[in-house]
Amino acid sequence: MAEYNNRVTASAFMLIAGGILGAGLALLFAPKSGKRTRRDIARLARKTKQRAEDIVDDFIDTISDMTEVVGDKAAEILDQGKDIAHEAKNELLRAIEDGQAKLEKQRARLAKLVN
Repeated sequence: MAEYNNRVTASAFMLIAGGILGAGLALLFAPKSGKRTRRDIARLARKTKQRAEDIVDDFIDTISDMTEVVGDKAAEILDQGKDIAHEAKNELLRAIEDGQAKLEKQRARLAKLVN
């Protein structure tokens, strides 16, 4: 386990050292002056920032639209649920009224038999 950790540490160190060495060589052999390179880097950074802002704006718009659609769908489902609940309540009331009518008929029949 310790040997594995040593290999990982050595690999990470070599990767970092290679990156530093590569950056140094790139600066030495760069075809542009430092001022032009900095200006190009700044321009690229501005373009990248603008693209990132555009992507974030698109993402926000997409989420906003999705939220609106989900909200509308939820309201629609809630309305359907209210309608179903209202219908179920009416059916239950009809069943209770039918049951009461049948009970009244049976009570009347029993009253005739007892009298």
